[in-house]
Amino acid sequence: MAYPMRTKRALLYAWLLATLFSGIPSTLYALLTGRDPLEATRAAGAMIAMPNSLAAAALVHVSVSLFWALVLWLLLPYRRTALWVMVASAAIAVLDLRVIAPALFPEVAALYFWPQFADHMMWGACYSVGLSLARPSATRP
Repeated sequence: MAYPMRTKRALLYAWLLATLFSGIPSTLYALLTGRDPLEATRAAGAMIAMPNSLAAAALVHVSVSLFWALVLWLLLPYRRTALWVMVASAAIAVLDLRVIAPALFPEVAALYFWPQFADHMMWGACYSVGLSLARPSATRP
């Protein structure tokens, strides 16, 4: 069975959904535990030396999300895509939070791991839904 190439529309849908909804788990965690729900936002802004700028945080979030969305869009297999997206999201979380952040971004490294891991998994779930929504209905699982 031949698989069609992924479209730019699929990339756009997947990236937008993942970018817009991926912060829900850590935000809910912060609200439920009485922590600051903007702590992760400030940490993202600090990645470009602007910890109190929501615009800087948004720029970082959108850019990092687009980077990973493009990487996965190019590399994911066409079979069992949702499974591979979730595996990749877990690997990206470990890379981002346990390797890159401690070396380069101490404010991000200081965040609680599991809520941030959950954000990465939410990103993956939303990304997978976006890819699926962009498929023609005849090829959806």
